Amino acid sequence: MKNTTIRMLTASLTALAIMTVAVGCTSNTNSSPSKVEENLNSGESTVSISDSYDNTEELAATFPIINPTPIETEMEKNIQNRLLNGFENWNRGYEAWEAWGDILYTEDSLYNVHGVKLTLKEYQAAMNEQLKSTDIQMGNFNNMIINDDWAAIRYDISSTARGSQQSSDGSVMEFVHFKDYGDPLGTRVVEGWAGTKGMDFDGLTSFQTDEAKAAQQAALDEIVNAKIPDTTDLETKYPVTYPTPINTDMAKKIKSTILSDFDKWNQGFDAWSDWADTYYDSDLQYHTNSETMTLPEYKDFVKKDAESTDVKRIRFDNMLISGDWAAIHYRITNEDTKTGKKTAGDIMQFLHFAEEGNSLKVIESWTK
Repeated sequence: MKNTTIRMLTASLTALAIMTVAVGCTSNTNSSPSKVEENLNSGESTVSISDSYDNTEELAATFPIINPTPIETEMEKNIQNRLLNGFENWNRGYEAWEAWGDILYTEDSLYNVHGVKLTLKEYQAAMNEQLKSTDIQMGNFNNMIINDDWAAIRYDISSTARGSQQSSDGSVMEFVHFKDYGDPLGTRVVEGWAGTKGMDFDGLTSFQTDEAKAAQQAALDEIVNAKIPDTTDLETKYPVTYPTPINTDMAKKIKSTILSDFDKWNQGFDAWSDWADTYYDSDLQYHTNSETMTLPEYKDFVKKDAESTDVKRIRFDNMLISGDWAAIHYRITNEDTKTGKKTAGDIMQFLHFAEEGNSLKVIESWTK
């Protein structure tokens, strides 16, 4: 189907703000917030920053994880803590976020906003403009799937325009790659993705250099011209660019089921429609930005969309699986059935599975 889940620039920049604040730099074992001295506006100011690795339980009570999945290794626990501290610091206000960011980030960090790859400086310039007009508060984590050195999160936000004071609620999906830099730097973000390619793509590229824009276009052209391998080995046919461990029997079943869904989709609407009755539960809730659909409504939506656009699922960026949950980020091509024009896009999705006999079914899905 066509990628119709385009989000506002506010939400996308907010998502990457979380990525920017969600990373730990110093391995501070003091559970109380530290004081960071910053020179702000040519004056001395003390900003309170939460940067402990020992306050996970405390912060999880403030920012509950609605659908928890197993978090087992030390790296995974550190990532969870950094995400929670990031929310806490964000909600303390801009100065806290700025001080936290100055402590945590390397100049090599990258942020992909609605498909546009930004350097740290480019991202900061975009974020600086956004926060002048909008106050954004973080709410619950609906999902926090952490596997190895990757995290996929889905969370609530509330945005208020500083001028009109009008507020709106929304949700954000994000995929983040972390690295343990050791003492004294700690666990930090290498690169993150928030928001799929949308109408604001051209506007966001204005923050890039000409060289970066050219590289961006070359990457999109590569996806547009990609050929799906002619093989029955679905793992080869639909590769994962950034693989994470898939060790449990449940995880292996989920991966196999997702790959089968890709293959049925690419065979055309009729093949996918028959398969959908196997892949999705009859009581499915399929959530997009604008609505929640039942399985018959979703199938009807896909059928109508297929009349104007031929969509092929090309490959995965990520496939994170934990417990009975999966988070996937994948690349697609959209071909206009009238003009033949082909463009590249991407989709983020969270899937909740349930076992039914010897098979699995998706009982609920969230798609951006």
